[in-house]
Formats: sequence, C-alpha cells, structure tokens
Amino acid sequence: MADHIKIREASGTWVVRAAGAVIGETKNALELSEGDYPPVIYIPRDDMAMAFLEKTETTSTCPYKGNATYYSIIAKSGEIANAAWSYEDPIAGMEQIQGHLAFFKDKAAVEEV
Repeated sequence: MADHIKIREASGTWVVRAAGAVIGETKNALELSEGDYPPVIYIPRDDMAMAFLEKTETTSTCPYKGNATYYSIIAKSGEIANAAWSYEDPIAGMEQIQGHLAFFKDKAAVEEV
C-alpha cells in the first residue's frame, strides 16, 4: 500500500442518499485517507440498492489504487451521471476497497447517522 494512503473501518452507520431516496445503508463502511485530500467513505456494494446504479463507460486510473469504473444513479427524477466510482480490481495493497463504491459529494450524500 502507498504510504500516504490509510484505510480503516468507519465506525457507526452510514447512509447514501440521492434524489430524495436512501439507496444504501451500512455498518461496514471503510474510510480511505489519501495525503491532504479529505477522507472518502467507501460503501460495500452488498449494502447498496444496486438496482439504482448503472455501470457507465467512464473509467480513470489512479497510480496508487488502480483502474476505477463509474456508476450513474438511476432515480425517478432522472439519471445522476457518473455519481460513484469503484476499484473492481485494485492494485496490490488496496484489496480492502474491492467490492465497494465511493460517491461524489455533489451527486450523492454519504452521511453517518
């Protein structure tokens, strides 16, 4: 694992809200801290209503975590494009975040309740 990245279990219960609906809730979230960036909460896919998420063709690469794939939220009010990302096959040392989703703050709210 890169020395500037720390992954730990996020205590408490976390919810993901988008377009007025709760689309996920977990007690198994992870918090990833990377350098000076604000921490990011990663939610297990098993705790998400995946019927509301659709994989897109968007990808990106992080030299420390690997290739990210993106998901849009499909809501009654319309699509929220590329709202989440996931490292489906992360590089060595980042395996903890495999099977998890993280969300852009301006597209979904991830909150501890």
